[in-house]
Parts: sequence; C-alpha cells; structure tokens
Amino acid sequence: MRDTMKEAHAATPHDASPEVAIAAILQHGGTLLIDLDETLYLRNSTEDFIDCTHPRLPALLVLRALDVVKPWRWTGGEVTRDVWRVGLVFTCFPWTGRFWEERVAGLAGQFRNQALMTALHRSDTTPIIATSGFHRIVAPLVAALGLPNAPIIAARLSSFADRRDGKLSLTSQALSMETIGESLVLTDSAQDIPLLDACARPLRTIWPDAQYQDALANVYLPGQYLTYVKRPGARYIVRGILQEDFAFWILSSIALAAVPIAHVLGLFLLLVSFWAIYERGYVDNDLIAARLEGDPKLSPEFRRGHPVSTPIWQPWLWALGLGLAGIVILRYPGLPEPRDLGAWMAVLLGTHLWFYLYNRLDKESRVWMFAGLQFARSAAFVVLVPIVPVGAMALGAHVLAKWVPYYIYRLAGKDWPRAPFHLTRLLFFIVLAALLALTAGPGAIFGATGLALLAWNLYRARSELAAALGRARRLDRPAKTSQSSESSESAESSESSDSSGSSEPSSPSPPPN
Repeated sequence: MRDTMKEAHAATPHDASPEVAIAAILQHGGTLLIDLDETLYLRNSTEDFIDCTHPRLPALLVLRALDVVKPWRWTGGEVTRDVWRVGLVFTCFPWTGRFWEERVAGLAGQFRNQALMTALHRSDTTPIIATSGFHRIVAPLVAALGLPNAPIIAARLSSFADRRDGKLSLTSQALSMETIGESLVLTDSAQDIPLLDACARPLRTIWPDAQYQDALANVYLPGQYLTYVKRPGARYIVRGILQEDFAFWILSSIALAAVPIAHVLGLFLLLVSFWAIYERGYVDNDLIAARLEGDPKLSPEFRRGHPVSTPIWQPWLWALGLGLAGIVILRYPGLPEPRDLGAWMAVLLGTHLWFYLYNRLDKESRVWMFAGLQFARSAAFVVLVPIVPVGAMALGAHVLAKWVPYYIYRLAGKDWPRAPFHLTRLLFFIVLAALLALTAGPGAIFGATGLALLAWNLYRARSELAAALGRARRLDRPAKTSQSSESSESAESSESSDSSGSSEPSSPSPPPN
C-alpha cells in the first residue's frame, strides 16, 4: 500500500499549496468537490476503519492471508484491494461497524483539517464530498467532521468498478459533466488527474499534517518485519526459509519419524518459534546500523518508517508457546519431557545472544560469527529431533554454502557476490557425502534420505548448473562466438530464476548489516 501512496503523491500540473487551495475555495462561487482522505480528514478512513477490528490478532492473520492470495488480481488490480479487505472485515468481524461508530467522533476531532474546514464554513456553497472511500465508512465520519448535510459521492462495497474506473467515473454517475466542468476539485491524489482535468478549478494539494497509518500496525506477528521491511518484495519466507532451511530440516530427519505428518507439523511450529527470535535479531541489526554505522545498508521501508510492530517481549511469548506446541506434536504419541522445552529455550536464548553480539562487533569480526548464525538457522532443531548421518552432511553443506560468499564479501570489501549458491551447496554436499561413504560405507548415503537430499539439491541448483555447463568449453576448442557469449551472459543473469520465471537472490541469505 505504501507504493500506491507514493504514486498517488507524484507531482502533477495541478499542484497547489494549502494557502492557494484555501484562497481558491473562498473565491469560487460554484460547486465544490472535496476529497476526504488525507484532505478534509488528515488520515485514511479505510485504514482507520480496519484498525477498529477486534480481536486484532485474528483480524491481522485474516488480512495477511488475503494479501497472500491477492484476489484483486482478478478484479482490476491493486485499486480494488480495499474492496476485498473491507468486505472481508464486515464478513468475518461484523461488529467492526459498531466499533467504528463509537470511535469516529474522536478520530474526527483529532484529525480534522481545521484550516480547510474553516474555509468551507466561510464559503457560501455546501461542499460535495467526493471520495474513493466507502460510503458505509465515510458517512458517519463526514458527519462527525462537522458536515452532516454535505452530499457524499463514495464507492460501494458491492462494486469493483467504483474503484477500478476512477473518481471521474464515480462522480459522473452522481453529477452531470456540465456540473463537474464548472466545479472546483480539491484532492491530494495524482490518481484523480482525470477528474482534475475535467473541472474548472483543479487543485491537487498535499497537506503537511496528513499522515497515512496502516491498519493494525501495532499488532505483532512473526515474519512481518522480514516480509515488509528487511526483505520487502523478495518472498523471503517462501524462498529463503521454507524452500531452504525448512526443506533440509524435513529431509534430514523425516526418515526417523514415527508419525511423519505430526513430525512435519511439529517442525513447522519449531521453525516459526525459532524465527520469532531470529527476526528480532534482524530488527536489532537495523537499529544498531542506523545508530552506529556511517553507511548502513537499510531498506527504503526502514528509512521511511516501517508499518509493522517490533516489540521486545512478544516474540519470546510466541517462541515459547509455539515451541511448546511443536514439542508436544513431535513427541506424539508419547509425552514431552521438561528438558525438551529447556533445551529448545536454550537454543533460542543462545541464538539471541549470538545475534546480539554479532550486531555490535566490527564487520571483519562478524565473518566468523556469521557461520554461527547460519548454523543456528540450519540445525537448531537437532536438539530435539534425531537426524541421519547424510542429513548432517546436507546441513553442513547448507551452512558452508551460505558462509563462503559472506567470507568473500567481508574480506574482499566488495558488494555481496552473486555466487551460484545452490550449485555451491550441491558441490559441498557431494564432497561431504562422499567422505561419509568412504568412512561409514556406501549404505550411509544411498538410502532414501540421501537420494532425496541429492534430488532436492539438484532441483534447486538446476538453473545454476545449466548455466555453468553452458559456459564450460575445452581449451583446445575455439572460443565461443559473440552470440554464444551473449547467450551465456543471459543464462548467467537468469541462473537464479525459478521455473515460474521470477528471479530470486542467488544466495537465500544476504548478510545482515
């Protein structure tokens, strides 16, 4: 949503200062079409309505699930996202309308654009509120702002077209084009340019006190900081955690599981428990970098002020609860022992302290501690779950493949190298597995687990392996033509793309700052 707001605030030919806008309203004798969100009301009515939803954590979980599915892809794109969000809130939490009506008076009093309201009261014309917000939400807000008799043109929850077709189309359904052509239009959004172009006095004004506040921004949920701040747009939870760390957790241990389904579910709960604490290390990493480093590597979302909650103690409550649930499921049909939870909490505490120290050391010293962080990510679960020997080799290859590029990055003093991570991991796995076979016999690697790990490594490295083979040539053969070289470069640039064509980082674990 932040990206949409940024686009909406791009410069336009109709830009005017607040002073110019107020003077124009006082001089204009005709129809006044006034925007609501971040104009007359200095916040976003849709976000503030959703923020009234209770209970808040289930509401956030439902909305995050909606963000994963993205059904607005089939109804007109991002502009229809709020139709789905508000509709889902009314469906799953129907009492939210009552909470909104109870809260709206306080919000109107706190975030009313007083200078604009004063100008509108001094004008001889009753303004028409023209907003992309939803009528069911904005009607009580407009009344609370002090305009109970103002006509309202707003979107309907039953129509995607109201949002998809834009405010000019929405307004023309209520007013004639002649009336629009004689009117003054005041808005803050560049998305309203068609309406501005159609009116007599177009005013696009950014009010300095306006603020956009994401709904439920103060509700903590593990993974939000990673998704929206640390690795925005990277689908890191799927690509960097589930397809990497978690896949190796499962493949290295499931052969010894008594109840495979319960085993996978228990490991997943341990994974979320672990990442609640590990993610807190990322938060601390960014805060320390912003405060102490001369040239910190921070995401634009962090610099703009990220819209997610980062409490200190709630991650530990999540980690404790999910860890306990995971242990109970892993021990099914037996019972967990007290030492199981103690061992898991010791792992979490050790990881937290290691990350804490890592964040406060100089960058050259971090080279050696980085391996410890990757070891924790890759093998934390082994304090509770037995693994087969070839699984240990796979986890070792996973850690080494992450650490080597970081070692080069820190000692060479260059940008994060685009090394073929999956191919490197495949090579390490083959070497370590071969050593295991030499010492423990071929049977140690040629079982179901060993073959599954080899197959997964090959699958993940398929693009990088194909690119490497495509670039290889014998020295006694002529060099490849320029066309071949271009093809090779093209293959190299796309070697980390998945089968769907979407690109992912060559290493699933870029270094913390």
